[in-house]
Amino acid sequence: MSVLNPVLQPTEVKEYLCKGDRFIKWDDETSSASPVILRVDPKGFYVYWTYQSTEREILDITSIRDTRAGRFAKMPKSLKLREVFNLDYPYSTFLLKTLTIVSGPDMVDLTFHNFVSYKENICKDWAEDIMAIARNPLTYNAPRYTFLEKILVKLKLQLNEEGKIPVRNIFQMFPADKKRVEEALSACHLPNGKNDAINPEDFPEPVYKTFLMNLCPRPEIDEIFTSHHLKAKPYMTKEHLAKFINKKQRDTRLNDILFPPAKPEQVQSLIEKYEPSGFNIQRGQLSPEGMVWFLCGPENNLIVLDKLMLYQDMTQPLSHYYINSSHNTYLTAGQFSGTSSPEMYRQTLLSGCRCVELDCWKGRPPDEEPIITHGFTMTTEILFKDAIEAIAESAFKTSPYPVILSFENHVDSPKQQAKMAEYCRTIFGDMLLTEPLEKYPLKPGVLLPSPKDLLRKILIKNKKNQSMSGKRQTSLKKGRNVEPETIEQPTSVDAEDTVWAGDVAEEEPEEEDEQLRNLDEEEIKKMQSDEGTAGLEVTAYEEMSSLVNYIQPIKFNSFEVSAKKNRSYVISSFTEMKACDLLSKFPMQFVEYNKRQMSRIYPKGTRMDSSNYQPQMFWNIGCQMVALNFQTMDVPMQQNMALFEFNGQCGYLLKHEFMRRPDKQFDPFSVDHIDGLVATTVSVTVLSGQFLSDRSVKTYVEVELLGLPRDAKRKHRTKLTSTANSINPVWKEEAFVFEKIMMPELASLKIVAWEEGGKFIGQRIIPLIAMHPGYHHVCLRSESNMPLTMPALFMFLEIKDYVPDAWADLTIALTNPIKFFNLQDKRLVKLKDASGERSGTQTNLSSAETNGVAGSTGKPSIPPSNGSTALHWLFPTWTSKMGR
Repeated sequence: MSVLNPVLQPTEVKEYLCKGDRFIKWDDETSSASPVILRVDPKGFYVYWTYQSTEREILDITSIRDTRAGRFAKMPKSLKLREVFNLDYPYSTFLLKTLTIVSGPDMVDLTFHNFVSYKENICKDWAEDIMAIARNPLTYNAPRYTFLEKILVKLKLQLNEEGKIPVRNIFQMFPADKKRVEEALSACHLPNGKNDAINPEDFPEPVYKTFLMNLCPRPEIDEIFTSHHLKAKPYMTKEHLAKFINKKQRDTRLNDILFPPAKPEQVQSLIEKYEPSGFNIQRGQLSPEGMVWFLCGPENNLIVLDKLMLYQDMTQPLSHYYINSSHNTYLTAGQFSGTSSPEMYRQTLLSGCRCVELDCWKGRPPDEEPIITHGFTMTTEILFKDAIEAIAESAFKTSPYPVILSFENHVDSPKQQAKMAEYCRTIFGDMLLTEPLEKYPLKPGVLLPSPKDLLRKILIKNKKNQSMSGKRQTSLKKGRNVEPETIEQPTSVDAEDTVWAGDVAEEEPEEEDEQLRNLDEEEIKKMQSDEGTAGLEVTAYEEMSSLVNYIQPIKFNSFEVSAKKNRSYVISSFTEMKACDLLSKFPMQFVEYNKRQMSRIYPKGTRMDSSNYQPQMFWNIGCQMVALNFQTMDVPMQQNMALFEFNGQCGYLLKHEFMRRPDKQFDPFSVDHIDGLVATTVSVTVLSGQFLSDRSVKTYVEVELLGLPRDAKRKHRTKLTSTANSINPVWKEEAFVFEKIMMPELASLKIVAWEEGGKFIGQRIIPLIAMHPGYHHVCLRSESNMPLTMPALFMFLEIKDYVPDAWADLTIALTNPIKFFNLQDKRLVKLKDASGERSGTQTNLSSAETNGVAGSTGKPSIPPSNGSTALHWLFPTWTSKMGR
């Protein structure tokens, strides 16, 4: 249980990072090179560097997307800088001293901070240790107080020439209400004029907490505190705190033996940690202020932290996992115009993506280097080789699990395809899987290998030419030079799978080169309308074909044919429209298909703005590769990033057993129930917000459930706050209830805060199974899923098993029979008083209830608590045996 035993701990910041080292920071645009001292603050919140002028630049560690050292770091292009660093000197040691830190609000808008150390061979350690801090799950999922603590650390890093904190900086940090900031500073007996400054020693953590309590009072927490402490006493005892934890913060569905409730002696350590009064600590008492900091602490993190770590079974077949997948990975903007970049391959892979797409086209003379671009558009080109090098560099930097390269191959030149294959073999080296594993041959009925079997392996998804001899394929796989065979046109893959099945069309047409050459402009536009350029893909020649094994693309025929052939190693790709059509007609067959083999869904070709479709509908039927445009941080991409943040952000998530086991049937459109599963009821009460905007505005919150089609999907919204208060708005409204969630493992809560007028404040999407019930702060994120330091919401979340109304009374009777029968007795007394016929009423009720006769409401009635009668009603067989 997180309240007593937080699972994750922040990464330790090594001493040498805090002490710092001397570097030269250089910039290609200005050709400048300046000596700096590079450091990381002891809490691990910021990387910062100080110039000789004492000017300081600060970089939030959560914005760091990559760190690179040596040959992977940026190299100066400016002639002036190259001379400064002796780059063209034959014995230059530049690569032993260079470090690049990559940061940015998203995967496209990046900044490269370049440093050169005075010492050799230290940059690799700097790169690895900074990346370890940035990649720690708690960096993104820190408790509320950690984000408040970041503000204090930043204020103490931004000192003036006298070494003091300018009050002006505090106003800038809390800009929504200057008057309230002045009053809060005054309450702490601190200077509050805009030209004043505060000595850092006069602003320690206890004083900072007092400042926050005055700036942002928490009346809603005071009410919670009042309802749980001794009447007329201004504190909560150990016993009351333990009761509060067990009643409100603990999941009521947990087994008391496996997950023991909190005991008074255990919570004393919490009081010692959060209570500001030493006198209260000695007496084992918690004040209202201590309650505020307790609810902001790591023990009350909303997220189930052990699910952020690698916790799932990684030994099942690949088809049993959702795989984080990208569409047209090279693009940085729209599908029709914009820049292509190898950097996008680095960024998507670093974010945990495990399937990237390469649209390959024939290069022009004289070099004839294969290129990657979006065909028949105005997007720019990048070299195929540059993309492969970027993939090799970043493939396993943040996840060791296999990477799938989804080739859309338009290179109709045997020579250039051979060059592509050679790049893959030489640049990837041992990372490239060139032949199937011995335990998993490419035979019908044999399951795919697991992610664990394929650790640190790169798999190629490309058409496979089946006409080569076995001996020749073996030679090509091993990279041997062989004489090319004369082949006018390789045969398509698996002719049997090219047959149409009723009104279900193929999804990835295996068109021939001749057809491509004969297409006129009208036909090309038609191909681009839905499938995009996937319909113009050419057949694989020998060298590329030899690299394909477990991910062999074929045309989709029908679910019946696929089941009959039972080949796990073939994959079909579907546009979102075709997949929706299949989903609506054959939902259960689609689920069965995805148990056995893999499917890939990609956006329709008309999404020229690179917008994304909702991935949830395809996860609901077990589609493994639901490919999205990673350059567009819209709601579907936010949901994708939120889901794959869990299980160690490794890029693989194990599907529910109903989507894996052949003996289980699953209909995503099931209305009433799913055999063997208990539905869930979730209620969300939005209580308050903190520091929601830098303006004094009215705000509101939306809460939405994302899940199965038949789940309670209504989007709820709070009222607009009555006053323009963005520092500590309070909502006093009823809970938002999502009564029946069929499969909670597939559901997520989407929470969004808005300003009046619809301006976005922050969002959070969290899988339902990764949320703790109780009172929690929800630290909001940007549209690109980056943690926001200031804004947060305070909510009460209740999660319990769904009980139909007809069984509500029986459930209460079973869980708390004494309480239930006492209530029944009270009801009977009221009935007797109302009717005035005490004896007659009792006789009739007893007769009907003992026989289990339903009352006028249609629900079974319960007898009064007279011992054996009540037990007999609940357990008639058991009490009969006892009577004998």
